[in-house]
Amino acid sequence: MSKRVLCAMSGGVDSSVVAALLVQQGYEVIGVTMKLWKGEDDPFAAHRFGGCCTIGAVEDARRVADQLGIPYYVMNLQREFEAAVVDDFVSEYAKGRTPNPCARCNEFIKFHTFLERATELDCEFIATGHYARIEKSADKSTFMLRRGLDQKKDQSYVLGMLTQAELARVLLPIGGMEKTDTRRLAEEFGFCVAKKPDSQEICFVEDGDYAKFVENRVPELAVAGPILDQEGNQLGEHKGLAHYTIGQRKGLGIAAPTPLFVTKIDTEKGAVVVGKREALRCDGFRVTKAKWTAEKLEPNSQVLAQTRAHGSVTSANVLEVDDDSFTLHFDEPQLGIAPGQMCVLYQGDQVRGAGTIDETWQS
Repeated sequence: MSKRVLCAMSGGVDSSVVAALLVQQGYEVIGVTMKLWKGEDDPFAAHRFGGCCTIGAVEDARRVADQLGIPYYVMNLQREFEAAVVDDFVSEYAKGRTPNPCARCNEFIKFHTFLERATELDCEFIATGHYARIEKSADKSTFMLRRGLDQKKDQSYVLGMLTQAELARVLLPIGGMEKTDTRRLAEEFGFCVAKKPDSQEICFVEDGDYAKFVENRVPELAVAGPILDQEGNQLGEHKGLAHYTIGQRKGLGIAAPTPLFVTKIDTEKGAVVVGKREALRCDGFRVTKAKWTAEKLEPNSQVLAQTRAHGSVTSANVLEVDDDSFTLHFDEPQLGIAPGQMCVLYQGDQVRGAGTIDETWQS
C-alpha cells in the first residue's frame, strides 16, 4: 500500500480541516462522504436532520475537495447503516434499553465498513475529524487511544470500542487541537464551512423526536399503559413506552408529594415504573460485548468509568474480567445508569476498553 488515506468528509469544519492538514503533510488524500441516511435526498433536510447526509453537506464537502485538488466521492452505506445502527436503535428501545447509536455507527460503519472500503481502494489509512488522540507506547508496540486535547469537544468516548487492528490504520489529525484553532485554520484555508455550526449527534432522527421515530417502526410502543410505583400500584397512565427513559423526571403527568423518576421500562407489562431519587442508585453493573483497546484489564483494576458521551467520569473497580465482558463496582453509588448505555473505561486520559451495560444492581 502507498501513503494513501481515505478521509471521511461530512461537509463540516472538522473533517474539512482534517483533509487539508493531511494534504499539507504529504498524504495522497481521497475525500469521501458516507451516505448513511435518506435525509440527503431532501433539500430541506439540513434543519431537520442537523445538516448530516444532506445535499448541502455533500456540496460543501465537494467544494472543499475541489479547493484542495483531491478526488472526491460519495459512498452509499445506507444499507449497512440501517442494519447496524438504525435497526439496533429501534430494537434496544423496544426492549426498554437506552442505546448509543453514535458509538455503534463508529464501531460498525466508520471504523469497520469504511476501513474495508479503504482496503479495496489501496488506502493504508482512514482519517476522521474526531477529537481524540492516537499515540504509540514508549516501546512503539502498542497504539493508545487518548482523550482529545479540547476537553469540551473530546470524543474518545464514542471511539471506545476501537481495538489495535483499527487504531493502527486510523489518523485523527485534529485530536490535539482546540475547536477554536480548527475554525481558525478553516478560515485561513478559505473554506466556506469555517463558520458552519456543528451537526446534531443522532443524524437520522428528524427534529430530534426519538419517540416518533421509534413509534413509526414499532407501533406498539405508542400504546398507552400504566405508570406504576415501586410496589406495583398504579399512579397514572403513560403515553407510550417510547417517550420514556431511565432517570426521566419531566413529562410524567402524575402528582406526588416528592419528585418521582423513571426507574424501569417494563416492556413485558407495558408499564413505566417510577420511584424516588434513591431508587435510581446504581452500585455497579455487568458489561457485555466488551472490547479492549490493547490487553484486557486485570481483575480488581482501578479505573475511571464514563457512561454518557458528555458525562463525567467516576472512580470504579473492575471486578470479574473476560475477553468480552466485565463487571464493575463504583467507589460511590451513581444515579440513573441504564442498560443499553455504553461504558468506557479510562486510566488517566487513556481509553482501556468499553462495552454495553447489560444489567445494573444495588448492593
